[in-house]
Amino acid sequence: MDALRSMTLDEVDWRLLAELQTDGRLSFNELARRVHLSPPAVAERVRRLEQAGVIAGYSAQVDPSLTGQPLLAFIQLRCRLGNCLLKTTASDDYPELVEVHKLSGEYCTMLKARASSLAHLEGLVERLGTHGEMRTHIVLSTQYAGRPVQPPTPERPVLPSEGWN
Repeated sequence: MDALRSMTLDEVDWRLLAELQTDGRLSFNELARRVHLSPPAVAERVRRLEQAGVIAGYSAQVDPSLTGQPLLAFIQLRCRLGNCLLKTTASDDYPELVEVHKLSGEYCTMLKARASSLAHLEGLVERLGTHGEMRTHIVLSTQYAGRPVQPPTPERPVLPSEGWN
């Protein structure tokens, strides 16, 4: 589905999505009980959401610190011309990178990286440095993460500036 187009979701679809984002392992019978539909109706709606790409997949939430990767860092990268990370490397070259976002503005890429130690992170930063200028931010703690996707809020009007008339 085109990233700028979205499927029209009704209230039942949003209730199903809320339940599945809380626990993706719910059976159709349990989902049906929670949203007050029949199991076949729930199964059809979930299949439709999957086929449309609204439900992109199911996964387990893993605590990285308990797997030996306690450090989290965000790295802003401004690639040098002709040496773009996304065009000159593959994901296997940097297994520490768990997210890569193309940006507008001063930096072209935001990287989310996990590391087992400061030495491990330092080595990653040195390897990434061959691609350009960086700003590295080590996460001390995360206060909030993983907000589920919810129905969009109405757009707020943009107020005119009174000082630039």
